[in-house]
Amino acid sequence: MSDRIAIDFVPLSAPLQPTAALLSAQDLVLSPEARALNGKSNGAVLRAAEAGDFKGKARTSYEMLAPGGLDIRRLVVIGAGQPDQSKETDWVNLGGYLYGQIAARKCETASLVAEIADPRSRSAADIAADLAFGAVLRSYRFRKYASKPKEENGDQKTDGLARLVVHTQDPDAAQMAFARRAAVANGMFLARDLVNEPANMLGPVEFADRARELARFGVEVDILDVDALKALKMNALLAVGQGSVRPPRVAVLQWNGARSRRSKPLCFVGKGVCFDSGGLSMKPAQGMEDMKGDMGGAACVAGLMQALAERQANVNAVGLLGLTENMPSGTAQRPGDIVTSMSGQTIEVLNTDAEGRLVLADVLWYAQERFKPRLIVDLATLTGAIIIALGKEHAGLFANDDRLAADLTEAGTATGELVWRMPLSSAYDKLIDSRTADMKNIGGRHGGAITAAQFLQRFVRDTPWAHIDVAGVAMDSSKTDISQGWASGWGVRLLDRMIADKHEKPEKPEK
Repeated sequence: MSDRIAIDFVPLSAPLQPTAALLSAQDLVLSPEARALNGKSNGAVLRAAEAGDFKGKARTSYEMLAPGGLDIRRLVVIGAGQPDQSKETDWVNLGGYLYGQIAARKCETASLVAEIADPRSRSAADIAADLAFGAVLRSYRFRKYASKPKEENGDQKTDGLARLVVHTQDPDAAQMAFARRAAVANGMFLARDLVNEPANMLGPVEFADRARELARFGVEVDILDVDALKALKMNALLAVGQGSVRPPRVAVLQWNGARSRRSKPLCFVGKGVCFDSGGLSMKPAQGMEDMKGDMGGAACVAGLMQALAERQANVNAVGLLGLTENMPSGTAQRPGDIVTSMSGQTIEVLNTDAEGRLVLADVLWYAQERFKPRLIVDLATLTGAIIIALGKEHAGLFANDDRLAADLTEAGTATGELVWRMPLSSAYDKLIDSRTADMKNIGGRHGGAITAAQFLQRFVRDTPWAHIDVAGVAMDSSKTDISQGWASGWGVRLLDRMIADKHEKPEKPEK
C-alpha cells in the first residue's frame, strides 16, 4: 500500500502541535484565531511577515522558529490569496502546497489552523475538508518496492509528515465533509498504485485479482477468463494478447447503490493494456518502460468504482476493465491480419501498436449488449497524438452526445481534471475504411487521436457515449500541488463529480 497522511479534525482551541501552519489572506488579513496567535507573540507574527516582505499571496510562505509567546517550535505562515474569490480547486491545491511546505520541515505531526478571514465562497467546514483533501493527495508516495530501515518492533520506519491535525470551527462538520473526499482520495490512490506497479508484478491476471478485492466494499465482481472471452467472440481483444504468455481478462465491476436495482446503470470502460511493447510493430526502446502505465484507463475505472462504493453513491454503475498484454512472439498477431470483433465487424490490423482500440471495441460492445446502460464513458491511454495536440494539461474528449460532453466538461472545471472536446465527423471515416475489411485500425499520420475515436464510435450504437484519451494526464503528467508522482490517478475525481452532480438523486427527507 502507498504511503499517505492521517487527518484529524479538532476545535480551534485545541493545543497546537510543535510544528504549526497558519493561513493568511492577501495583504496580511488575518483570521480571528491568527490575530489571537499574533497577539500572544506580541505582534511577532506580523512583524516577521513585514520583515520578510510576505504579503499573503497564494502559494507563498514564511517560517518562524521558536516564536516568543507561543508554545510551539516552528510556525509556518501560508498565503491563501483572496479567499472571497477562491474556488474549490484553489483550496484543494492550497492544501497540497501547504503539505509540501510542512513536510519539508521533517516533522511527523503538525497542526493546521484552517481558519481564514472572510471566505464567503465556501463554508468553514468545506474549506477545512478541501485543505485536508489536498494535503492527503499530495502526501501520496509509492514506496512498495523500496528497501527501508525497520523499527524495533519490525514495522517499516516512516519518514516525513505522517499526521496533520486540522483546527477548525466545527470539527464534526469538517469530518463529515471530508468523508466523501477521503473515499475519492482512496479511489485515486488505488488508480495511482495500479499505474505505478511494474509490469512484471501486475499483468492481466494480477490486475483482475486486485479488482476482486473491491468486493470488500460491496462491489460485485465477475472476472471473464479466456474461455468466457472466446465464447463471447471477443476476438479483437484476444488478438491483442495472443503474443503474450499471460492470458487476458475482462473484469466486470458492479455497484448497485440506487434505490432501484432496475435503474439503468452508468457504464465506465477502461483500457487495461498492462504492458504495451507495440507487438510486432514494436515501439522504440527509449521510453518503452513507461508502457507499464498503458492501463491507466482501467486503473481509473477501478478507482472510481472503489470511490463510489466507499461513499455509498446513490447510483447504479458498472466498470469494465479490458485487461491484456501486447507482446511480440511467434504467436503474436501480424500487421495485415484481419480479426472479427464481437460486434461482427471485421478489422484489418495494419499496426499492432494501435491495440487499445481493439480492446475497447469488444468491451464497448459487450457493455451495450449486457447492461443496456444510460451512458458509456471510456478512458484510455490511447494515442500519442492527443499529447501533441493538448500537451499534459487537458485530456481529449470525444462524444456523440452534447449533454454528456457538457457534463464532463463542467465536472472537469470543478475538479481541475480538465477535458477539451475534440471533433467527431463522418468526414474522418474515409481514413479508416479498409479495402479488405470493414475498417482498418490506423488512419495515417493526420488526426491520429480523432481517427482512433472515430474507430471506437463504430462500436457504439445509440447509447450516449464519450471517449476520453488520457495518454497525457494518467502517467508522467505535469507535477502539480496535489500530484508529485509518476501516476496521477487522473479521472477518478472527474467522473465521481459528474456522477454526483448529474446522476445521483438526493435521498427524500424523512417525514
